[in-house]
Amino acid sequence: MRAMVYRGPYRVRVEEKDTPAIEHPNDAIVRVTRAAICGSDLHLYHGMMPDTRVGFTFGHEFIGEVHEVGPSVQKVKPGDRVMVPFNVFCGTCFFCARGLYSNCQNVNPNATAVGGIYGYSHTCGGYDGGQAEYVRVPFADVGPGLIPEWLDDDDAVLLTDALPTGYFGAQLGDIVEGDVVVVYGAGPVGLFAARSAWLMGAGRVIVVDHLDYRLDKAREFAHAETVCFTEHGDVVLHLKHLTEGLGADVVIDAVGAEADGNLLQHVTAAKLKLQGGSPVALNWAIDTVRKGGTVSVVGAYGPLFSAVKFGDAMNKGLTLRMNQCPVKRQWPRLLEHIRNGYFKPSDVVTHHIPLEHIPEGYHMFSAKLDNCIKPIVVPSAA
Repeated sequence: MRAMVYRGPYRVRVEEKDTPAIEHPNDAIVRVTRAAICGSDLHLYHGMMPDTRVGFTFGHEFIGEVHEVGPSVQKVKPGDRVMVPFNVFCGTCFFCARGLYSNCQNVNPNATAVGGIYGYSHTCGGYDGGQAEYVRVPFADVGPGLIPEWLDDDDAVLLTDALPTGYFGAQLGDIVEGDVVVVYGAGPVGLFAARSAWLMGAGRVIVVDHLDYRLDKAREFAHAETVCFTEHGDVVLHLKHLTEGLGADVVIDAVGAEADGNLLQHVTAAKLKLQGGSPVALNWAIDTVRKGGTVSVVGAYGPLFSAVKFGDAMNKGLTLRMNQCPVKRQWPRLLEHIRNGYFKPSDVVTHHIPLEHIPEGYHMFSAKLDNCIKPIVVPSAA
C-alpha cells in the first residue's frame, strides 16, 4: 500500500509499505477514506517528539471503510463506514471503566505517562497512523463508531480529534453563564473550543493568535472577539485591560508545545529540545486568568518537563485541568449538536490533499502558507 513515511525532521515521503494484517482476533483493518494533518502532527514533523522512528506513519485523525476483521470482532463488519478516535484503548481497564479512554493502561508500554495514540511515535505505543491507504485498528469492538448516513466524510473525520478536543477544552473550563473565556490559539482546536464556550454559557469569548487569517476565521466561525498578540507589547496586560483588570474567568490553552511569542522558550524547546514544549501560551494563560479561575489545557506537550509558572498558579488559587481528550465519550453530544446545526465541523477545512502530495501538505501547514487552517488527506484522490 502507499503510506506517508517519516524520514527525519521536516522530511516525510510517500512510499510503499506492507499492507497491515490482522495480528489479534480483536483487530480490524480499515481502508482509509479521509485523514487529517493535525497541529500536533507538526510536533512529530519538527522532530520534537521522543522516539519518533524512521519509517513510521503519522495520522491520528482518520475515517474509513472496514476492510477485514479478526474472528472475535462482532460490532463492525467489512463494508461498514467507521470513524476511529485517536485514542487506542482497551475498554476494560481501571481507567477505561471510568471513561478515561485516553489514559488506558493496557495499550502502551509507557502507559504510566501516556495512553496509546495512532501515528504518534513509539512514546505513544508505536501504532502506525491513518495517513495511508490502510491502517490496523486494535480493539475494533471498542474504539471505532459507525458513521451515521447523514454525516459526510469531512465532518466525520473532524470527530476523531479536533472537534471533540476543542469541546473537551471548554468542558474542562467548567464555564458558567456569563463567564469571560479567553482561548489561546486559533487553529481548529481553538476555534472549536471558542465556539463550544458559547454553548456552555460564556458571556464573552476572546481568541488570541498572531496570524491574521486565523483571527478572521475566529471572528467568522466562532463569533469571538480577537487579539493579535504581536500588536501588543504585553498581551497579558492588554487582556487584563479588556477584562476590567481582573482577568478572564476561564482560559483555554489550545496551542501546546510550539507556541510563539518568547524566543528563549522557543529555542530551548523547539531547537535545543531541553523542554517538553514551549509553555508560552500556558504561562500567558496562568497570567491572564483571574485569581481563583480555571485554566484548561488541551494543547499537546511532550513528556519532558516544561518551565511552567507553577508558583503563580498556586498563589492565585487556580484550578488547572488537562488531559488528552477521551474522544468517544464526546460523540453522542457532538452528533446531537451537529444534527441540530450548532456545528458544521468541516467549516474549518481549507485544503484537500491527495496522499501522494502529503509532503507538500506538511510543508504548507507547517509554514502556514495559503491561509491553511485544516488540511484533509484523501488517499483515493489522483
